[in-house]
Amino acid sequence: MRYHYEKPAIYLSLYGERYICNHPVYDACTLYKIGKKGLAVIQQRYDPETKHTWWGELDPWLTDQLYLNPNFKKYFDERSGECKNGLYPTVSVRQMMWALKMKPIKRERWETCFDRRDI
Repeated sequence: MRYHYEKPAIYLSLYGERYICNHPVYDACTLYKIGKKGLAVIQQRYDPETKHTWWGELDPWLTDQLYLNPNFKKYFDERSGECKNGLYPTVSVRQMMWALKMKPIKRERWETCFDRRDI
């Protein structure tokens, strides 16, 4: 039995778009938009050479899996909002996967988390 979500061998990325912004935590995210509302989703990255972490857009193999989840629309309606000063409400991929009751991606020891609901 798998305990973590694993990357599929074949995938398409049709939903979500890369969004560049001037957020204090990240510069790029994956944005899901329905009408005027949007929800930015971020994933943490790591560079082993410099031991530097940063937040950015989702892996392309995750975007459709999140969007096509049966609980996505309800979660989107609860957490999304209109753009304010070029920024949309933001969640981390791990927060979203837990809320959608999906198996989370494997947690790395270098990962950090947010203590608050809003990022």
